[in-house]
Amino acid sequence: MTCDKKFSSSYMLLKPEEVKFFDLIHILLAKNIEKRKFIEAPEGTEENLTRRWLIFASVVVQKLLQSVSKPLSSVGSGAEMFLNLLPSNGGFGKLVLNFLRGKVVIPDKTSASFLSFIGNMDNRVELDKSIKRGDGNYNALLSIMASKASYENKAYLETTVIDHWKMEFLGSYDYWNDFQGKATTQAFVLRDKTEDHDTIVVAFRGTEPFDADAWCSDFDISWYELKGVGKIHGGFMKALGLQKNVGWWPKEIQQEVDQNRPPLAYYAIRDMLKDLLQQNDKAKYILTGHSLGGALAILFPAVLALHEENLLLERLEGVYTFGQPRVGDEDFGLFMEKQLKNNSIPYYRFVYGNDMVPRLPYDDKALMFKHFGTCLYYNSSYKGKVVPEEPNKNYFSPLGTIPMTINAFGELIRSFTIKYTKGPDYKEGGLMRVFRVIGLFVPGMPAHSPRDYVNAIRLESSEVFIKPKDQ
Repeated sequence: MTCDKKFSSSYMLLKPEEVKFFDLIHILLAKNIEKRKFIEAPEGTEENLTRRWLIFASVVVQKLLQSVSKPLSSVGSGAEMFLNLLPSNGGFGKLVLNFLRGKVVIPDKTSASFLSFIGNMDNRVELDKSIKRGDGNYNALLSIMASKASYENKAYLETTVIDHWKMEFLGSYDYWNDFQGKATTQAFVLRDKTEDHDTIVVAFRGTEPFDADAWCSDFDISWYELKGVGKIHGGFMKALGLQKNVGWWPKEIQQEVDQNRPPLAYYAIRDMLKDLLQQNDKAKYILTGHSLGGALAILFPAVLALHEENLLLERLEGVYTFGQPRVGDEDFGLFMEKQLKNNSIPYYRFVYGNDMVPRLPYDDKALMFKHFGTCLYYNSSYKGKVVPEEPNKNYFSPLGTIPMTINAFGELIRSFTIKYTKGPDYKEGGLMRVFRVIGLFVPGMPAHSPRDYVNAIRLESSEVFIKPKDQ
């Protein structure tokens, strides 16, 4: 790809598929990074040693992920099959009995009852009936439940939306990542409609634990600097629909219908929303997502603003992200805050406890990524407050290790007691408890699960969901 100067004159694109061993060694020794075959940057681009180490690490991680992509996927499929094997056969005891009888029930991966690895951490389906339309936390609840459901298959989504939530299921989609050469971006769309209420929800899927392609998007520290906008995380832009051979992000493209090559996410979702919103002048829409999905959810209106899609910006009811990583630098944050304010768009960025993902990529002199907007931070007691920045903003500092580990121990204890203190609907299963144990060694890892975000929104008062004064 050659980046068009109309789009960006300052950029750095990593191409790990083209890297050779000695290229990696040279990146640590030479400042002129544009001379490396696996990096595309304007002539004369130089980086200091710290930045070169980060580039080195990013490329190595992506190469490793690419090399283990198939076995990692197989491990994930096997783990999900085992986790679904138990309930399909009525538990461990009946599974053994069925095995002895030669009548083991094999789960169907395309069925509405099959749960992903994420789904097995929190198998709750129903919306909290005590939170109703018009309540301050209703959109937040619907958003986190949609974000959690986005990890599941189409049959599960359709059954959940229609039978349990009593809403319209508009579709589940796979979108093309032009740089990865495959469909690696997913989202689903629903419509929450009554006589006096019409809200479309677009939920982007986050990073699945055994999906190497999604992890590559996260670890890709490529970036583009757009005039008047700022620097944006290249991995997320690629996942949203940046084209490899065009060199910039045009407002309109011609997407050919091809079953072997699905459309690009941004353009397909944008056009879908235009068609849906034309059906009702009062209809609005919400963008949401967990983890990587949250990054795509907030980047989507940034591209709308870039393309001056004023109608879509005016009809955007809110952006709700959960455990979202940083997506751009300080200039990008200022650009987005202006766009959100001018179009009266609420943007709620939810952060639970020591969740490691919102603290990445680092907000430091080397990476310069920064959050923006309203941060709703919840502690381990699920008490929320609006803060400018989550505590311990860069994961993690040596000084923060001890309190984070102590907090992880408290979350493990809570795992066994929460059903008594909050009710049976909050009972945690064995898989979630295993991750709580892992949290003793990697603090902040289990805190990234959608489960704690669902708990936080259900248990905290709706008073915390005030409309941001600066938007």
